[in-house]
Amino acid sequence: MTDRKDELAGNLAKVEERIARACAAAGRKREEVTLIVVTKTYPASDVRILSQLGVRHVAENKDQDAAPKAATCSDLSLSWHFVGQLQTNKVRSVVGYADFVQSVDRARLVTALSKEAVRAGREVGCLVQVALDAGDSARGDRGGVAPGGIRELADLVAGSPGLRLDGLMTVAPLTGEYAGRQRAAFERLMDLSTDLRRAHPAANMVSAGMSADLEEAVAAGATHVRVGTAVLGVRPRLG
Repeated sequence: MTDRKDELAGNLAKVEERIARACAAAGRKREEVTLIVVTKTYPASDVRILSQLGVRHVAENKDQDAAPKAATCSDLSLSWHFVGQLQTNKVRSVVGYADFVQSVDRARLVTALSKEAVRAGREVGCLVQVALDAGDSARGDRGGVAPGGIRELADLVAGSPGLRLDGLMTVAPLTGEYAGRQRAAFERLMDLSTDLRRAHPAANMVSAGMSADLEEAVAAGATHVRVGTAVLGVRPRLG
């Protein structure tokens, strides 16, 4: 366990240095960017170590893995982010532990989240996931609503009991005009965030960037970066 703690501490320090350098290059303060460590496929013991090392935000993308892990770590002062595509039949479980759902991309999901948040007596922060590889009315390959659908969905979240509209999230697209152009993709997300904040000033979270492209996200103005591999190591192949 000591070896694993040392490994994670070293990796965290390197990521922190990358974020700090990116902030300095962009003329931003380090505290403007929140690190979310994506702990998917890794055990609760790693989450516990990360907490000891000062991590306060962790993310998961599959409820069947996240729910037991969150329960095991319920004594820790952590904010849990759900970042994967979310099926409505998993919403009740996810609302039980997630402080933020970053992958809100359709009205039916908003309705389900609101119902379960009210039932649980919780307020869940929601980010509208934006698909920059989608046409004006389509959804993206990895979930998300097209830019043209942001406002309607955001208004629905903002007006739903138990939910709080916190901002926007995207994953750098693999296809379309932004494929291989992470900086341009994240700058587009920032423009969409500016538009959204005209109607919803408090929705100022912008979640973008992962292990390979966090610098581009920070340069564009992201407030949150989601880093997994650079902290926890290369994930084992399943099967």
